[in-house]
Amino acid sequence: MRSWTSRRSCTGSLVDNGAVLFQKRLWEPIQSGEMTLTFRRWKRRQVVAGNRYRTPAGIVEVTSVDIVAESTIADAEARAACHESAEALISDLPGDAASPIYRIAFRYVDEPDPRQLLAEDDELDESSLAEIDKRLDRLDKASKHGAWTRQVLQTIADHPHRRAPDLAEMYGRETQPFKTDVRKLKNLGLTLSFNPGYTLSPRGEAYLAAHRARTS
Repeated sequence: MRSWTSRRSCTGSLVDNGAVLFQKRLWEPIQSGEMTLTFRRWKRRQVVAGNRYRTPAGIVEVTSVDIVAESTIADAEARAACHESAEALISDLPGDAASPIYRIAFRYVDEPDPRQLLAEDDELDESSLAEIDKRLDRLDKASKHGAWTRQVLQTIADHPHRRAPDLAEMYGRETQPFKTDVRKLKNLGLTLSFNPGYTLSPRGEAYLAAHRARTS
């Protein structure tokens, strides 16, 4: 989900950066069901109805995505998008005025993040270890800068909560591509994100310990 940004008191951003990011002040309205709509000027559709997206507030499911005219947006819809009125919403819409307006409806899914459940699972049998090895080998082979996965896991273990720019500098890399790589490890349940930095998850710790034992 890309650049879904607004500036008013009950609005915020929704950014495609490996996960959907809402500003903190929106978490409560999302979780309570107060915020169920948002509007955005896009050149083309950026989200898919029926898909679920992770956010800091939890998981949201997009229920519909429609192109609408400014004149059809009702005040009630604007309030569901955390604006005071349709006029306020329209005046606050970012993006190219020539682009169509998308009405995005979503619901909060009151379920644990599957990645968090995976991260907490540190009971790794040989089959689980082999599957993680397979996934990491695939990431290493697809990388333009060589094998990196186990090395980065070790670096995170050695430097918990170290800022991402500092970690990236250790590898002579730009921060954002490095963060993207770490997010791939998080998707496998191996790392946890904090502000600042990262740690290994229980699953990541168990995997790294097994990897050390096998390669020592």
